[in-house]
Amino acid sequence: MSESITVKELVERSKAAQEQFAFVTQEQADEAARAICKVVYDNAETLGVMAAEETRMGSKQDKITKCRMKSSLIWQSIKNEKTVGVINRLDDRKMLEVAKPLGAVACIIPSTNPVVTPMCNAAFALKTRNSVIFAPHPRAVECTKLLVEMFRAELAKSGFPEDLVLGLEKVSIDDSSELMSLADVVVATGGPGMVKAAYSSGKPSLGVGQGNVQCIVDRDVDLSEAAEKILIGRSFDNGLICLGEQTAFVPEEKFANFVEKIQKHGGYYVESPEQVEKVRAGVFPNGGPMNREIVGLDAKQAGKIIGLEVPVDTKAIVVKADGTGSKDVLCREKLCPVLTLYPYKDFEDGVAMMVENLDYEGKGHSIVVHSNTPEHVEYAAIQCAVSRVIVNQPSGTTGGGSPTNGFVATTTLGCGSWGNNSFSGNLSHKHFMNITCVGYPYEESYLPDPEMAWE
Repeated sequence: MSESITVKELVERSKAAQEQFAFVTQEQADEAARAICKVVYDNAETLGVMAAEETRMGSKQDKITKCRMKSSLIWQSIKNEKTVGVINRLDDRKMLEVAKPLGAVACIIPSTNPVVTPMCNAAFALKTRNSVIFAPHPRAVECTKLLVEMFRAELAKSGFPEDLVLGLEKVSIDDSSELMSLADVVVATGGPGMVKAAYSSGKPSLGVGQGNVQCIVDRDVDLSEAAEKILIGRSFDNGLICLGEQTAFVPEEKFANFVEKIQKHGGYYVESPEQVEKVRAGVFPNGGPMNREIVGLDAKQAGKIIGLEVPVDTKAIVVKADGTGSKDVLCREKLCPVLTLYPYKDFEDGVAMMVENLDYEGKGHSIVVHSNTPEHVEYAAIQCAVSRVIVNQPSGTTGGGSPTNGFVATTTLGCGSWGNNSFSGNLSHKHFMNITCVGYPYEESYLPDPEMAWE
């Protein structure tokens, strides 16, 4: 957006493009959504590296992997979904469901995912015949600008209005606030402040909650496999992912053995009280907010700031905390590869400690259960106020959708009322549709004799 174009004019252009797109065919909507995903897949190396370099956070290789995996997964998940015209016929109720677009969607983009989040939002929006306007994070302006140019070029190739995808180039709180107030719908993926602003915009909003993924290891699993999966999830993209494991609860009699497995798979275990305090102070100086200098760094770089000599191939720094909930800041969300461990006595005690940590931070988001006992998995799912329970998998790489599970492929994760969100679960194209219900009369009333209605 040039300096002379106001936010209001940008939204007007977006709405005009959306009106042209509102009655396209299913095939055309699919073509537009596919183009969005495919351009990110084809340019994964350029976009992934640029995202890491401009934001100065995360792993270049992991961001490339994320571009490829998310783009292909999201397209595969939506390509056969019907989003135009009659999308459902409820014959038993003599009803039809007709899909309608929402309009112009304002998308607030986080610094942690400046490529795959706008790609996901745009693919969902175009699949459902909406338009999108991105408000980039100040640390990812150039990356978002390039992405918008790529999306617009692909739309033009197919003869679609380029203004279906637009972006703010002048990034400010005032412009973002104005965009949210003028658009038809807001999707806010970012920090609590931005999400709160979205919900205060006066427009329907889909926001996310804070992560702090708690993980429990049951007595009946292979400790080495569990340790490896936990480290994969904790270290992916240098710990930036809100789905990354933050804390692992381990049976007390297997704690020492688990630590050995963690070390075998690339964890740097910090044992002495002095070093644990270094980690605590390095990540949360004076017990306050997380140290911004450490966000998105790899374990070696994070260790340097903390004051530890960490081997270059380390996946995560691992520490045993002194308490749960407010008793130790190390049980909070850490946007860097630092993992906290706790021993537990009974499985129920371990779950209770997970609940305590979630009540302190991250309620509504996700937990991980490594267990071969279905009753234990279900117990944790019942007890923990979360939207996702990831079982025997690395949460950081699978909770947002994976070829190995049935979670909806997405980059935006709702946390329900627990996280002050308007939805729980994984954001999908279904959140981008209005539904018109058409109801025909039954041939006969479904109500029984009034005298029999209560039996």
